[in-house]
Amino acid sequence: MLTEKKREFIQFMLSADVLRFGEFVTKSGRNTQYFVNTGMYRTGAQLSRLGEYYAAMVADTVGGEFDAMFGPAYKGIPLAAACASSLWREHGIDKPYFFNRKEVKDHGEGGSTVGYKPKDGDRVIIIEDVITAGTAVRESMSILKAYGDITVPDIFISVDRCEVGQTPGKTAIMEVEEEFGAKVHPIVTVLDVYDYLKENGDPALCKAMEGYMDRYCILR
Repeated sequence: MLTEKKREFIQFMLSADVLRFGEFVTKSGRNTQYFVNTGMYRTGAQLSRLGEYYAAMVADTVGGEFDAMFGPAYKGIPLAAACASSLWREHGIDKPYFFNRKEVKDHGEGGSTVGYKPKDGDRVIIIEDVITAGTAVRESMSILKAYGDITVPDIFISVDRCEVGQTPGKTAIMEVEEEFGAKVHPIVTVLDVYDYLKENGDPALCKAMEGYMDRYCILR
């Protein structure tokens, strides 16, 4: 259901040129009528507002029941930082965050992560942009498990594309949830985007979106 908050977030993505409508081809080779690129967030105001959306979702679902948040390099880094800042500013929840290096540092303090150092028993939430095939999540899990007995109960993303993953009848998010036991929380889904289009878009684009969803999406 397209709530006012979801409508506001979609408008925010459009204003930042993060959400675009048209004809695109995803990395997996699928034709799609919309594209999400969180790398287009590029101002302080945008980052602050984005952090508020993520922080509100974290506060509403898990509150402060976690030890740290992880932002996978590269796009997850500013997302986690903005979320951590807004969690404190708007909700009074002060939690550390950290992110991984693409290349392990062999001098100075060294290591493969920057910021908080996870340890056995930690409950870590992941702050990501989107999940397409689940590859980035699997890489994140590998990084976190290298630190010990780390639990990842929740993953927070901007958009759930609801696309079929590697297993027929299951989306990539369903696969991730089953494989790792982590609940994925999107701010909006492809259905929300479609409902917004119906309210504001042209009929031809809505029809094309319907064809895309029928072919590639599993709606639950």
